[in-house]
Amino acid sequence: MPNATDPDFLARFRGAFKGVLRWDQLDDLWNVVRGDDKAWYVYAVGEAVPVTPSSRSDFVNFVNEINILLHRDHEEAYCGIVYTDDFTDPHFIKIFDPHNLGSVCGSSGQPPLPGWVLSTMQPVDLPNAFPPPANRKRWWQKMFS
Repeated sequence: MPNATDPDFLARFRGAFKGVLRWDQLDDLWNVVRGDDKAWYVYAVGEAVPVTPSSRSDFVNFVNEINILLHRDHEEAYCGIVYTDDFTDPHFIKIFDPHNLGSVCGSSGQPPLPGWVLSTMQPVDLPNAFPPPANRKRWWQKMFS
């Protein structure tokens, strides 16, 4: 079972990312990862954490399908919901769900988790690694005490 506090993965997850602002940039990023030979983990946040990388065909199929979903569900002239650690040699990609954006930039202090993570490192259980703030738990407990 993956460790919810793996410091290496969490450091990468919290690290510097570049926003994919334009749809043509996203197309270029997908072309890079479709053409590389890296073993990629595909993690739908909130689902079971993968313990092995995806097969190449499953990975490419996911990239193709998520591309369709993002274009269909994010009806904007810009992308802005995909982030990568590197455009030319990516190892980590965060994809935010167009229907659960909240404040992706983090101005609320607690940005939402991405909907999907593509990583060359085994992911961790992100909902368990980032539990709700204690003040929210106290508020909830106070409501029913």
